[in-house]
Amino acid sequence: MVKVRKATVIDAEQIASVHDETWKLTYEPIIQEDDLQQVTSFENRKIMWETTLRSSHHHVFVVESTEGDIVGFISGGKSRTEHTQLDGEIYDIYILPSHQRKGFGQKLLYTFIQECEELGYESLLVWILTDNPYGQFYVRLGARKIEADNVTIGKGTYEETAYGWEDLEQLKGALASSQVQ
Repeated sequence: MVKVRKATVIDAEQIASVHDETWKLTYEPIIQEDDLQQVTSFENRKIMWETTLRSSHHHVFVVESTEGDIVGFISGGKSRTEHTQLDGEIYDIYILPSHQRKGFGQKLLYTFIQECEELGYESLLVWILTDNPYGQFYVRLGARKIEADNVTIGKGTYEETAYGWEDLEQLKGALASSQVQ
């Protein structure tokens, strides 16, 4: 049975592995090779996740396969985009390719929404590279485009798009209609 749970520092290495593998696979077709080479190494990601998982401001959940391996994660917290009215933000959500399109992302998102509600958030934002094909995941769940901006990766400049839900109840309804919880 698939299990979603709050991540702990012990999970840092597995989260870093999922992050490293899925990030590269997702962005290799989008980001220039020279820029991709300058992205954080696995070892740096592991240290980053160890630090992140010790933070009380960063909320991380993992999804485990039936074998108990971490195959995906979601992280987030308070919105880092101050000029919007949206108060919560998804910082990262990644699922290993072998476990995509099986409802794992929706299960992670549902659990994260519950955490957001406990924290008093009423809305949610996510930034993704505009050319990321996985952006349709958010659109199918009712997210609307909020704005676009540029981000530097390596030496390159790439466009990012913010998607958001002004009401978490709307997102919960979309997930419920997908029959995933």
